[in-house]
Amino acid sequence: MPHRGIYSVTVPGVVAGWDALRSRLGSLPFSEILAPAIHYAENGFPLSEVIARGWARSQEMLASHANSKETYLIDGRPPRAGEVFRNPDLAASLRRIAERGRDGYYKGKTAEAILALSAETGGVFTASDLEEFEPEWAAPIETSYRGWKVYEIGPNTQGIAALMMLNLMERFPMSEYGFHSADALHVMIEAKKLAYADMLHYVGDPRFSSVPVREMLDKTHATERAKLIDQAKAHCSVTPSELRSITDAEGGDTIYMSVIDKDGNIVSLIQSNYSGFGSGLVPKGAGFMLHNRGALFTMEPDRPNTLGPRKRPLHTIIPAFMEKDGVRIGFGIMGGWNQAQAHAQFVANIADFGLTLQEALEAGRFTKGSFDGCDLNMEALVPESVRAELAKRGHVIEVAAPRSGTFGFGQAVMSNPEGVHFGASEPRHDGAAIPEAPPVFRER
Repeated sequence: MPHRGIYSVTVPGVVAGWDALRSRLGSLPFSEILAPAIHYAENGFPLSEVIARGWARSQEMLASHANSKETYLIDGRPPRAGEVFRNPDLAASLRRIAERGRDGYYKGKTAEAILALSAETGGVFTASDLEEFEPEWAAPIETSYRGWKVYEIGPNTQGIAALMMLNLMERFPMSEYGFHSADALHVMIEAKKLAYADMLHYVGDPRFSSVPVREMLDKTHATERAKLIDQAKAHCSVTPSELRSITDAEGGDTIYMSVIDKDGNIVSLIQSNYSGFGSGLVPKGAGFMLHNRGALFTMEPDRPNTLGPRKRPLHTIIPAFMEKDGVRIGFGIMGGWNQAQAHAQFVANIADFGLTLQEALEAGRFTKGSFDGCDLNMEALVPESVRAELAKRGHVIEVAAPRSGTFGFGQAVMSNPEGVHFGASEPRHDGAAIPEAPPVFRER
């Protein structure tokens, strides 16, 4: 599949998703919800260091199309850290949504700009593709882990891989091995390989093919699959399960946000353009770039994730929840294919090692972005002696400096049975855990 360009674009779903959420669960009109975003798009905001670094990496791509260059570069260069960036075209697009809801995006001026760009670049989008798009209310999939219920979004996402990892890890005495021990990390890494092999082989859009979710999450299946984990050595190649496509695209231009209100309601929300701004294409005058999520399809025929009309590709983005004994947590860790493996590590940090919400996010992580081989990245926060022991078992480790973007960026909120609410935001990025101020501050 093309990684950039119009053929990497599927119908954008996020605005329809916002509209469905607001209509069913919200209490405010779009005009109020979008007012802050419109303000910052119109008047500008100073770039943080993290955003500026990511922006700079996309300079060549942003300069490759006139509309992208006009929207995202200043005098032909990316904005710098601390520099104020304004996007009045985006403000205008958001105003149309504020005034007309989803019709402000899928019909009218914005839709016309998308269709014109598609025609200009050889795409095949039609007005009906946009107008007829409908978001889907999906029941989460779940598993149990050490007494916790853990919930993920099911196919067509990689969420099932996080749950499969946990099912495999549950076969081993992780707490006895100890936090950041070679034994515990080895199990997690090997579980990642097995879970992702199945996910890549079986997961696609369930409206177009049957995904064996129940069989993939079966505990007996996990017990048998866990026997393939050899504590003495790493496996550099694993095969999918025989229960009754692979894409090699990489990416991560994602936001994750978790929120808890005064009544304890939790929102776990993720959305993404996929990689480095997305497709490289900005509809003229729209102020936003079309995503490149379609790059995650495969062209290999007769696979669950094979390209098809009005079909959704395998998605990396997965918001999550977990709960036990009245403790409820909404969490997410963005970062392409890092997400499911980072989720499993986060859950283990809490369930196996007793870390707090903040500690569980800050703890050193590993990530394996490839789907074969023994290579992986590991944060320098994992002790050198542990990394050396893992290397003896065959893991080929590239050490990343602490607080880099290699391991994704996470956020979490939590409530306990006493009704106390917690928030956590890891220091790898520029997010924050922000409590709502009492009314007295707003009266001044």
